Amino acid sequence: MADISDLAQLREGIDECDAQLVALLAKRNGITQKIGEIKQQTGAPLHAPEREAELLAARRQEAINQSVSPDLVEDILRRMMREAYQNQQAKLACAAPELSPIVIVGGQGAMGQLFAQQFIRSGYNVKILDKDQQNEAQGILKGAKLVMISVPINALGAVVAKLPKLDDDCLLVDITSVKQSPIKALKAAHSGPVVGLHPMFGPDISHWVKQTVVVCEGRDHQAAKGLLEQLQVWGCQLVELDAKKHDEAMQIIQVMRHLTTFVYGQFLAKQSHTLEELRSCSSPIYQLELMMVGRLFAQSPELYSDIMLAQFDDVETLLAQYQDTFANTLEKLKAGDKAGLIDSFEQAKVYFSDSTEHFLTQSRSLLNKANDSKVLD
Repeated sequence: MADISDLAQLREGIDECDAQLVALLAKRNGITQKIGEIKQQTGAPLHAPEREAELLAARRQEAINQSVSPDLVEDILRRMMREAYQNQQAKLACAAPELSPIVIVGGQGAMGQLFAQQFIRSGYNVKILDKDQQNEAQGILKGAKLVMISVPINALGAVVAKLPKLDDDCLLVDITSVKQSPIKALKAAHSGPVVGLHPMFGPDISHWVKQTVVVCEGRDHQAAKGLLEQLQVWGCQLVELDAKKHDEAMQIIQVMRHLTTFVYGQFLAKQSHTLEELRSCSSPIYQLELMMVGRLFAQSPELYSDIMLAQFDDVETLLAQYQDTFANTLEKLKAGDKAGLIDSFEQAKVYFSDSTEHFLTQSRSLLNKANDSKVLD
């Protein structure tokens, strides 16, 4: 019969395995750093999707062969890959040296600093033009080959209009979350090449690999080729969209989502239950929902106010549809109309049908991580 000494001995075995894992991770980190150096020297992109897919498939099969959970192995590998991408950020390849010097207008802001740091890591000459440097604007912009506007949406028009004349071959870029109006302002202020970018991430990312950047054509799109190649070297996924289609998509993806989260956060703040009470008895999925609500209110109120206000006129119809849907659902609940609720559920389910398995798999992984975090707290 097993006793406490057997348990202690087994735990020593686990400790030994863990120590070996740490040693292997250190060895792997050293190798990935060398890979990063080679990528920097050769200009190879940080992210190689085919290599990643092959590696994961091979390791999953090895896990199955050794009666180990393939999902566990994939989770560990993906976490190690994320660490590897972070380790490879110190020095990056320069895909388009002809873009130097680069000027980031609003470069003291969070997103401006993020882009400045990344360009510098790739060896570009980067200059900052912000409120503190306004008197030096002419000199800072002289000879610039790429000017990136990183200012709040509501300030972009005025900022761009005040820019000194740029060289004809200078690429003028904005990174706001709306594209039609900013691109129009850029084209009015500059006769040279223009492109609109929308980074679908915030300044708190740990690395750029797999981050989505929407690209909207402005003028002389070929002139943006070097910049787009640089984004791909950093590992970004580029999605090219017409500016009008982009803004219509963002009305649903961003504006309506932010509005809903904003309203729900206000609602929670008015309840008698504290956040700690709600978290203590919540399921993992509600933990994730609370995290997303809390994440919004951890950001700049000016930023999210600007995002919601910038397209409010365009989302009034969507808001009316949303209110109608909510009201109709409420009426079914009041009437105890279970059949009506089921019918509404089935209609919406059709929209998601092609992606349900994918969403279930992804959400299951996220829920497990949320539950792990709750235990650790």
